[in-house]
Amino acid sequence: MSSKRKITVANGDGIGPEIMKATLAILDAAGAQLEYDVIEIGEKVYLKGISSGMEPKAIDSLRETKVFLKSPITTPQGGGFKSLNVTTRKSFGLYANVRPCKAYSPFIKTHFPKTDLVIIRENEEDLYAGIEHRQTQEVYQTLKLISQPGSEKIIRYAFEYAKKYGRKKVTCMTKDNIMKLADGLFHKTFDEIAKEYPDIQTDHKIIDIGTALIAERPEIFDVIVTLNLYGDIISDVAAQVTGSVGLGGSANVGEEVAMFEAIHGSAPDIAGMDMANPSGLLNGAIMMLVHIGQPEIAEKISNAWMKTLEDGIHTGDIYQEGLSAKKVGTHEFAQAVIERLGQLPVKMAPASFDKEDTKPMNVKLAGKPKAAKELTGVDVFIDWDEDGRDPNVIGEKLRQANANGLQLYLITNRGVKVFPEGLKETFCTDHWRCRFKTADGSAISHTDVLNLLGQIRDLGFDFIKTEHLYTFDGVRGYSLAQGE
Repeated sequence: MSSKRKITVANGDGIGPEIMKATLAILDAAGAQLEYDVIEIGEKVYLKGISSGMEPKAIDSLRETKVFLKSPITTPQGGGFKSLNVTTRKSFGLYANVRPCKAYSPFIKTHFPKTDLVIIRENEEDLYAGIEHRQTQEVYQTLKLISQPGSEKIIRYAFEYAKKYGRKKVTCMTKDNIMKLADGLFHKTFDEIAKEYPDIQTDHKIIDIGTALIAERPEIFDVIVTLNLYGDIISDVAAQVTGSVGLGGSANVGEEVAMFEAIHGSAPDIAGMDMANPSGLLNGAIMMLVHIGQPEIAEKISNAWMKTLEDGIHTGDIYQEGLSAKKVGTHEFAQAVIERLGQLPVKMAPASFDKEDTKPMNVKLAGKPKAAKELTGVDVFIDWDEDGRDPNVIGEKLRQANANGLQLYLITNRGVKVFPEGLKETFCTDHWRCRFKTADGSAISHTDVLNLLGQIRDLGFDFIKTEHLYTFDGVRGYSLAQGE
């Protein structure tokens, strides 16, 4: 019976097959105990009419192996094609995206030679839920979904990662000064979990200044945990300031399945030209080896790769006149790494991975008691483009609606209060949020909401969406309007 670990491999598109061939050659030469189940994904599969970019047999392979080493793919232009990465992450519950960003100065040019940070990004929700609607002639909506268990899971993973890999500090990044409920939940959860790890330093940055600091002083960060969209943006910023997006690998980790890849795209303009740098995919494969319990092989490859950089054997994307010794292609770079297997870098710190604790990290949710939920109002969104879009006209008409005391409280346009007593200077679109509550704030029923909608319809308005206003254990579960 074979002792080799079976993994799923996808060659991808563009430069994908070249860098995968180079990466697997290095893995095999290093003695990695692997067996490959090669699947087809990406452009060819899309063009067969499979909108996910992945055939059912590929999904079966992932269910069996639980480990996916994937080259970049090309998504055809035009609508109807889903992101294979997003589909894979969400379908298999790959909730944690892990991106190390390290400087390899002076061998890779960077202004920040001391940078060594890891960005851990929530991978399943936020704006990447991809729930969008066109609601009026002028207004489109994207739903940002943040859950308590999703936040807890990724934050616990970040602290466990810091603990396992000897990291000293975890920084949370959100925009909770504006999104006080959604991002506020993430920040609050971070603060609660941080108390369980007293030996790890913690801090919080608003995402805009946090991103600026990554661009200006990345060496002050150690582990960063953040939401999906923010993490997507700052990981590319961090990779770029450390020298090259082309060197970065990433892991997408779930409770059962994990996917490892380069962070760059398929670069079809240089496909087949033996020019591509395989380092990003190779670094993803090194993370994979640690994940599946082969840390010795991961060390051997990582050290040989760094020694290759030190010796000035560089592909064109990182080649520097006066520093690099030789410009090589994809194949020759891989051969240079293979020749240096068993050697250590001299000027850079050798790689070292835990040989004792080789089990994949897993986190357990603590669970929360269920809060008492009470319906206290409703926001009714209306498509209205009449009477010069005068908020006072729509407001006075809607004041005629009253369902068991449920009556108009205020109207906003793009989040800004415009009725009653709005500012005449506020620009209004054709999309109106009309908030209805009882005068004393008492609870209402679904029947009251249905009756209200019937009255709004009879007044001649087109309601396009509703959002119920709840309290949870008496705490307001909705935001106030700007200007309220």
